[in-house]
Amino acid sequence: MKISFNDSKICRLFALTLLILLPSLSLAQETNAITEVDLKQHFIGYFALLITVSAYIVAMTEDLHQMCKAKPMLLGSGLIWFAIFIYYWAVFDTTSPVIPAFESNLTAYSELFLFITVSMAFLNAMTERGVFDALRIVLINNQFTYRQLFWITGVLAFLMSSVISSLTVGLMMGYLILSIGKGQPKFIGLAALNAVVACNAGGTLSPLGGISTFFVWQQNKLQFTDFFKLTIPCIVNFLVPAGIMYFSVTKEIPALSKEKVVLKRGSKRIIFVFILAVIITILADEILHMPTVAGMMFGLTMLLFVSYYLNKSENKFLTVNHFLTDYEYKSHADSQKGFDVFKCIAGVDWDTLLFFYGAMMIVGALDFLGYLDAMEHLFLTELSPTLANIMIGLTSSTVDNGTLMFAVLKMNPNFAVGQWVLLTLTLGVGGSLLALGSAPGLHVLGLMKEHLKEGEGYTFTLHLRWMPAILLGFFASVLTLYLLNGGNF
Repeated sequence: MKISFNDSKICRLFALTLLILLPSLSLAQETNAITEVDLKQHFIGYFALLITVSAYIVAMTEDLHQMCKAKPMLLGSGLIWFAIFIYYWAVFDTTSPVIPAFESNLTAYSELFLFITVSMAFLNAMTERGVFDALRIVLINNQFTYRQLFWITGVLAFLMSSVISSLTVGLMMGYLILSIGKGQPKFIGLAALNAVVACNAGGTLSPLGGISTFFVWQQNKLQFTDFFKLTIPCIVNFLVPAGIMYFSVTKEIPALSKEKVVLKRGSKRIIFVFILAVIITILADEILHMPTVAGMMFGLTMLLFVSYYLNKSENKFLTVNHFLTDYEYKSHADSQKGFDVFKCIAGVDWDTLLFFYGAMMIVGALDFLGYLDAMEHLFLTELSPTLANIMIGLTSSTVDNGTLMFAVLKMNPNFAVGQWVLLTLTLGVGGSLLALGSAPGLHVLGLMKEHLKEGEGYTFTLHLRWMPAILLGFFASVLTLYLLNGGNF
């Protein structure tokens, strides 16, 4: 019997054989055809934009409705990605082009999640061991004036946020300022505002302190040494508004504290391990080109072993010092107890971590739909890179800088190193312009509402009143960077 290739059954069998033998080729052709679909002017695209705007409005007005900012972002990201998956499944009978896009964004978030979790765990461990309580008592008992404390807390916030997540430092400095400024709501307000600006400025000069700086370092747009160029501009950004606010701070001296400095056992070891973890993270990235999260996870491993040692040797001190009085025994017993690292991990700011999951997944969805390409053409092609980066930085006063940096990285503009440095600066310090523009500002606002009367301390209105001074610091830092680069970016 003669077999004809016109026979439909034979043709289907031949095609099926090709699909089996050349699956990658057939899938690539199918995927290329599907991914050419433009959804920017489709119902799915409009739906994604509507959900994005709505989610951000609800998240940024957290102080009005008291709903955690993570909830609308998580809901929004889920709705958008489900809509995309359902569309591809219903129209093309496959979701294969969508899966890699979703997983790529999830991988980027997982690195950020682990990095911030470890950083916060170390800070919580140091807090549990009494490190920051001891700092508070020392500051009060040295009889510094409120004006001196204004500078001390600001400088501490600036320095600490360069190595620890700025949002966590902002919260910690808020507690410290509330404690040393009892009965002085004006000092609390100005010192807290100064700390917020300092946290954003300090977090900008290092990839360890800010979300946006971590992203640009993670994606290898800037090397660790490139951030050194931001040191002087960030100092200027902090000093300009601080110098203006300083003259409004009272000259009084706070009352002495009756508390004694008691550092729990292991506090110094934990500080040492944290510093070692930071050094390992930087060197591993610069020399071995390891992902930054690897160094921080190694630091967490060392912290776990410190915890194991403290728990196993808990009774050693008390056995040796059996001659203590009952009061002394109880006091030393409390300070000698070991601690649970996993409680420190559980105490991280989950609302912020989940907020960034929602924000990054929403940005990833908009990138998949093609909106970021259109925005790149509109914003980064029509305008000069310098003007575009300054405008993006000013936008970070209302939209989280980490989200904006992630969006720009998704666009992948062809910037020179100098422009990436400029973008890192403007995005990092631009969030200081409004109280809602940065994670430290949002955290301190919530803290003040919890501990002070309405309208006292650090408020949105107080921040808005001093915005001209902060804006002056913003442009002064940009000008400083411009001059340091020899009149160009």
